[in-house]
Amino acid sequence: MRILFADSLAESAVQRLRTSGNDCVVDPSLTAASLHSHIAGFDVLVVRSTKVAAAALEAADRLGLVVRAGAGTNTIDAKRAAELGIFVCNVPGRNAIAVAELAIGLMFAIDRHIAPATADLRSGDWNKQTYSKARGLFGATLGIIGMGAIGLEVAQRAGACGLRVVTEARADRTHEVCRRMADIGVEEAPHRAALLAASDIVSIHVPGGEDTAGMVDAEFLAEMKPDAVLINTSRGEVVDEAALLAALDATGLRAGLDVFADEPSGSAGKISSALARHPKVTATHHIGASTDQAQRAVADGTAEVIEAYRNGVVLDCVNLERMPNRTATLSVRHHDRVGVLARVLQELSRRQLNVANMQNRIFSGSEAAVAVIEVAGATDDELLDALGAIDHVIYVSVLDTHTASTR
Repeated sequence: MRILFADSLAESAVQRLRTSGNDCVVDPSLTAASLHSHIAGFDVLVVRSTKVAAAALEAADRLGLVVRAGAGTNTIDAKRAAELGIFVCNVPGRNAIAVAELAIGLMFAIDRHIAPATADLRSGDWNKQTYSKARGLFGATLGIIGMGAIGLEVAQRAGACGLRVVTEARADRTHEVCRRMADIGVEEAPHRAALLAASDIVSIHVPGGEDTAGMVDAEFLAEMKPDAVLINTSRGEVVDEAALLAALDATGLRAGLDVFADEPSGSAGKISSALARHPKVTATHHIGASTDQAQRAVADGTAEVIEAYRNGVVLDCVNLERMPNRTATLSVRHHDRVGVLARVLQELSRRQLNVANMQNRIFSGSEAAVAVIEVAGATDDELLDALGAIDHVIYVSVLDTHTASTR
């Protein structure tokens, strides 16, 4: 395959892909405006911060996969990619440890006044009495909003530091997340207001998007303890910056921020942010994922996604239908012979049954196989008889998706 890297990636991952026979072109000078004129002839596109607009996707002649070397895919037009049959995949969780380390670091830095103390010492001022005032993290309550990969890593490290960790109760958590929370000792608050009222520190770990934009607003901040600490290492737009500025001025609230709403898009530039300048804010330059360990992990994950795609497996795809339109699931056991599935599909086509999803698995010995085919349309006994009459078909059954009945 030909792979275009429109951003830099760890050389070890690029070399790994080259060693397995892929033609890799690395061009970090590409931008959202120039990408469309360079995309032709590539099977895979890898990006980190470079935006992938509809124009670039439409200019591609053989592109089948776009990989975001990171978690968020908001810089990629995933909807247009879906319309063009292009997979958009990400590498979730690989930078979770790095972001968690920064979140914990900001908590310590705020509590022990590390940034202003360092500034005073550099200017020759000795203010031991001022900087001796600290609450200490041990025994404090940390409320985590967003118990994904990063939230779990923060919880684990916070627990090791002696903090009580609380999160919101949710019914949609997976068994694995619940198990990890139990192992760490994370408690559940019945609702967000209860979490905010109980927390000395609130750390935000939610994805960007319409559902979370402005989530930390005046009402949210008013429900926090007046001397609490807010940590945001997720997305700048999650915080209503005007509301946070007002809360910082009116209460004892302090904040540790790695992200801002209008931060520069590149790695260097100027920023004019009243929030970043505020004396009660400890801030960093959107560097949560910027450790060598995290970059290696993300690069390895990116290589794994591409290798799986080459082998016909799609990992961590964000633009596939979660619940395709289907009315029934056919199970066709058959001898592993050329043309059997072609005749099955011809019969489905003849009856105007659309295939929503399909998988064919071969049993050991390569004598028999089973095809599981999800279809949209009406199925009846006549269809089963027709499929069962095909040469080398062993047995056919159907599960009605709506009634859960089998025949």
